Amino acid sequence: MKLKGVLCDTSFFIRLLDKNDPLHGNAKGYFRFFLENNYELFISTIAISEYCVRGSIDELPLQNLQIVPFNFDHALRASEFARIAFESKGDLNLKERKIIPNDTKLFAQADKNGSVIAYISSDKESLKIYNLLKSAISVNFDFIDLTVPYDESFGILDLYE
Repeated sequence: MKLKGVLCDTSFFIRLLDKNDPLHGNAKGYFRFFLENNYELFISTIAISEYCVRGSIDELPLQNLQIVPFNFDHALRASEFARIAFESKGDLNLKERKIIPNDTKLFAQADKNGSVIAYISSDKESLKIYNLLKSAISVNFDFIDLTVPYDESFGILDLYE
């Protein structure tokens, strides 16, 4: 029985599917760890649309993923998250981009899904928004930074390499 889940963002799949990406090994390690430890893996319809800008739907490992459509409850929570982010945007010191509403939408999906305990991404700007939200209100998931190898995050040795 799967009791824990992870919502994977677009950057996770970009790194997982590009063997030349510097974070490919980390993404592969997390993916394998999640599958071997019975995590449910989720992908948002929002992440699918972002991925398919440059990739193809048939590249995604959909057989291992549950698709999460953006719904009414997500919209309400996303508006709360976006309000906090926009009100504090000067404090965020975002270097690479402005606040993207998709970040808050994805966070809302992670927050409102009772199975999701974590959100995985390599997006440092997204992490800044997450940290802001977590300091302002209660969120129901953790942020896994893909730049940190899975064995450091979960404290286990990789016996397969």
